[in-house]
Amino acid sequence: MSSRKRENSVLRQKSYAFALRIIKLSQHLAEKKEYIINKQITKSGTAIGALVREGEFAQSVADFIHKHSISLKEANETDYWICLLKDSGYIDETQYISLTNDCNELIALLISTINTFNLHPTPY
Repeated sequence: MSSRKRENSVLRQKSYAFALRIIKLSQHLAEKKEYIINKQITKSGTAIGALVREGEFAQSVADFIHKHSISLKEANETDYWICLLKDSGYIDETQYISLTNDCNELIALLISTINTFNLHPTPY
């Protein structure tokens, strides 16, 4: 994948922006002295974009699909932590809706990317 295509990737941009949101959320949670879920959501929420970036230099189509599949699992886990934060009162309904919408958008993009490469693999 060329550097221009990588930089213009919607998935790359949105997963990076989401990671920044998760870092800000982590700072907010630390102020509230919530450390257990904080650590988990920071790990899974920032891993989404890191795995997308790893996939940019995958060694094969199978490796590309594998990296994005793991990213999808991390996004699903992040959605779980967001739900727990709302239900435990650490974030309000507005924050929950915003975060879960962004997370679900990443999930949809990842599913679409994986399905596209499963149906129409392109050589590296």
